[in-house]
Amino acid sequence: MSRSLTAETAGITPESPTEDWRVDRSVERYDDLGVGDVVRFTKPITDEDVASFAGASGDLNPLHLETGYATETMFDGRIAHGGLVAGTISAALARFPGVVIYLSQDLEFHAPIEIGGTVTATCEIVEALGENRYRLETTVTDEDGSTAIAGEAVVTVNSPPAAE
Repeated sequence: MSRSLTAETAGITPESPTEDWRVDRSVERYDDLGVGDVVRFTKPITDEDVASFAGASGDLNPLHLETGYATETMFDGRIAHGGLVAGTISAALARFPGVVIYLSQDLEFHAPIEIGGTVTATCEIVEALGENRYRLETTVTDEDGSTAIAGEAVVTVNSPPAAE
């Protein structure tokens, strides 16, 4: 019999993420959300992350998985999947107060992220579009502050469900 893995069974909750994750945000309450508010989500990109992403997505590109192959490329070694690194933007968005729904995301990839490197996804609200919709500037930087991904997202943020 198979057992399904959930965030709860994995021991990961928004209140108690893994030790290696860091969250900084400028706003705590949904009612205070507005232009200029920022969330930053920082985490290392581990070999386990890359293997899990490959299994979940089906992206088995040897550039991400095979050291011998990857060292012969322009990157001189394995790098994290762009989609995995971009996923940290979604992780940052989820830390805004309220129920955040992604509507669109434009991305430009500027530099690879080496496996074992730490990234910080930053999402800043730059425009209120009305009806709880916001335009955000999104970036992912490496531990040196170099931009790996830059883009723009549109989200809707609705009030959180009533506490039980």
